[in-house]
Amino acid sequence: MEPQRFDKRTDRLRPQSGSQTGRALVIEPHVRARAVAPSAVRRPIRAPGARLEEAIGLARAIDLDVVASGIIPLNAIRPATFVGKGKVEEIAGLTKTEEADIVVMDCAISPVQQRNLERAWGAKVLDRTGLILEIFGRRARTREGSLQVELAHLTYQKSRLVRSWTHLERQRGGFGFLGGPGETQIESDRRLIEERIARIQAELEGVKRTRKLHRASRQRVPYPVVALVGYTNAGKSTLFNRLAQASVLSADMLFATLDPTLRAVELPTGLRIILSDTVGFIADLPTTLVAAFRATLEEVIEADLILHVRDIAHEDAEAQAFDVEEVLGQLGIDPQADHRLIEIWNKIDRLDGEARARIHNLAARRTAECRAVVVSALSGEGIDCLLAEMAVRLAARRQTFNLLLPASDGAGLSWLHRHAEVMAKRFGEDGSLMVTVRTDPANAKKLQARFGEAAAAAF
Repeated sequence: MEPQRFDKRTDRLRPQSGSQTGRALVIEPHVRARAVAPSAVRRPIRAPGARLEEAIGLARAIDLDVVASGIIPLNAIRPATFVGKGKVEEIAGLTKTEEADIVVMDCAISPVQQRNLERAWGAKVLDRTGLILEIFGRRARTREGSLQVELAHLTYQKSRLVRSWTHLERQRGGFGFLGGPGETQIESDRRLIEERIARIQAELEGVKRTRKLHRASRQRVPYPVVALVGYTNAGKSTLFNRLAQASVLSADMLFATLDPTLRAVELPTGLRIILSDTVGFIADLPTTLVAAFRATLEEVIEADLILHVRDIAHEDAEAQAFDVEEVLGQLGIDPQADHRLIEIWNKIDRLDGEARARIHNLAARRTAECRAVVVSALSGEGIDCLLAEMAVRLAARRQTFNLLLPASDGAGLSWLHRHAEVMAKRFGEDGSLMVTVRTDPANAKKLQARFGEAAAAAF
């Protein structure tokens, strides 16, 4: 990514070159500390420059040519235009000078603020939510992904039906001989959107049932599910490719992959797992997207192990981790109490010797329950330690049994292969079959119910 070109000594916007189509300005409103709500104090402070860089990356993700960008410090948010009158006029002049047709505001703005700014600047205004929805709309490839994005977009758009155009005030004739006030265009548009939302939700319910059936079939095998989560561009897909020997798209861009991917992976201990790569999270991820992608994210909720991949070389690594944990909390997962979670400190190859040693020391000082594994998904450094840690964590969650079966009990042996991991088989002197199996707690109860006294030698 090209370095940003804004003057750190002032908040005035500076032109910068680009090669894509579609000219855009990217604005980073920075609300000073005293204007921040008390509830946001515990959130790690993110550097305005890093936020601006991320916003530029989001804009370029939909092939916008960012011709100017900058940070605007604010003491207070204006109800009508978000920024002050002077900044509105300055950006209007820059929009005209740079011939920009899109202005990206890296914040959440109300429909009224969006309408007022579009009138003042003579350009389309996109807030952070709208920009992320545009990216998701372009990147979704599967039918399920397209439905989820459309649902989120319609839910967002329903609140944007402000009367920006006079045609929304027109009325349609009512029924009856004398007629009536009829239905305004804005009411008609809102009704059509609500009908479409209802149809999409019905289709997604079918998707949810299908995914539930797939998970049930995997649980019968059973293979443990390991889900990758993390901030967008933290290196999840690169790590997925490294572990699964796959070729999922991995690029130095935000939201390179949206649709979930699952692959079977064999750990060095011989245990086979299902590795799942999910959509990346981001700061201020729209709640409509979290709700729409819940069917996909249920792979994380039901996972036996969750790998939280962090870009440890990023200057905002702590703030990014906080944002991921916040989304996990929305899914009902407590990062502080859930022992399924392992932090993966990725991109260690980007640090020099001193910084690298500091990161390794920080990881080593963590307790066993909160252990972090330092890796480089790109070079392969630390991958063996990660695989070993995964095997230990999964083994701790599974129970091992010794069973003594008659040699003629082929049906029982077949049942074990379908519902447990068969670790060893050997015949005794009397012709009986001794089987050592390992399974998760749910199937352990079924095993004991199925074999009774034959499973009494459990340990």
